[in-house]
Amino acid sequence: MLFEDLSLSKSIQKAVFEEGYLNPTPIQEKSIPIILDGRDLIGCAQTGTGKTAAFAIPIIHQLHRIVGSSKKAKQIRALIVTPTRELAVQIGQSFDTYAKYTNLTQLTIFGGVSQNPQVDALKQGVDVLVATPGRLLDLHKQGFLDLNHLHTLVLDEADQMLDMGFINDVKKIVKLTPKNRQTLLFSATMPLAILELAEMFLQDPERVEVSPVSSTAENVEQRVYFVDKTEKRNLLYRLIKEENLSNVLVFSRTKHGADNVVKALRKKDIPAEAIHGDKSQNARQRVLDAFKNKEVGVLVATDIAARGIDIEQLPYVINFDLPNIPETYVHRIGRTGRAGNGGIAISFCGKDEEPYWKDIKKLIKVDVKIISDHPYPWHAGSPEAGEKPKNSNRSGGAHKSRKSNASKKNKKRWY
Repeated sequence: MLFEDLSLSKSIQKAVFEEGYLNPTPIQEKSIPIILDGRDLIGCAQTGTGKTAAFAIPIIHQLHRIVGSSKKAKQIRALIVTPTRELAVQIGQSFDTYAKYTNLTQLTIFGGVSQNPQVDALKQGVDVLVATPGRLLDLHKQGFLDLNHLHTLVLDEADQMLDMGFINDVKKIVKLTPKNRQTLLFSATMPLAILELAEMFLQDPERVEVSPVSSTAENVEQRVYFVDKTEKRNLLYRLIKEENLSNVLVFSRTKHGADNVVKALRKKDIPAEAIHGDKSQNARQRVLDAFKNKEVGVLVATDIAARGIDIEQLPYVINFDLPNIPETYVHRIGRTGRAGNGGIAISFCGKDEEPYWKDIKKLIKVDVKIISDHPYPWHAGSPEAGEKPKNSNRSGGAHKSRKSNASKKNKKRWY
């Protein structure tokens, strides 16, 4: 199928063509006709599959038909609610791109910055509003938002909003919108709580899935290092230097941890920056721009801050800390291998993180390559306890028999 087969307006087709889009991705091919038909939709697809375009393009098509060349005061007719500032900015930019040959306007609002420019833009009128939950409710409470003319509501990254505690805010937002709206819910994973939310707010929705729930992209090569917790920084430095890695996104579980990793890399003359919730929006955007422009080789991020990072040819993702929620692993490594490109996802697993790794393996059902040829192993026995030993080219080293290992109790064991 081609985009020109989707019965889109010529203005949108022109913008899409200029972006180099010829064939819609699976989530776009399945979702766009449903949205154009006015149906509610639940879309489940892993990150990097083109979800933003899947809802932005048909929304623009619908609003372009409704608004046309009208010179009447603009009203909010489409609302996209998303959990992070970075993701909101990314979505807003996508709407600007796809709607550049229409007279539609969009505004992106989020917290952490002055509300005055956002209020001024709202007073002038906008067609599409992209918002994080907190700032949206705040401005509505102050009387600056009117959602009574809303045509389409999009709840994007619904599972992340659940993880971040935004679900009650989302429920409040939905109640502020007309009951006859079209509602679209997109999520990379579909836990029970999200399905319950969909049942509460969507009317007879179509469900679209383009890959197994919680699956990882096939074009992402996954590797794991079982490493002593205190040696993770040394291993990270060794990989970056010996394998000449650049344009690397590193995930840390905490903001403090992210800052410490950056300090350690800088001491070894590796340009690195951190991005997390304690940094101002402007600072986060500057760091992100520097990383995208390859002025900074290593970006260390927490999960919340990294959700909006969308770089088509990001080659490496490193899990410095394993997430304690398996689905988060899927989101993280989905930052690489986007738009059909290949990528490498590397995970560091300390002894204390062994339960997390077992949960991740149970979820993704992929035989991840174990790299044992490194100088910083943990020595407490096999990290894959209870599993069959891997062969030598899977584990990075030949395995001895149980009898042979027993006869060499004093020999250090790691893999």
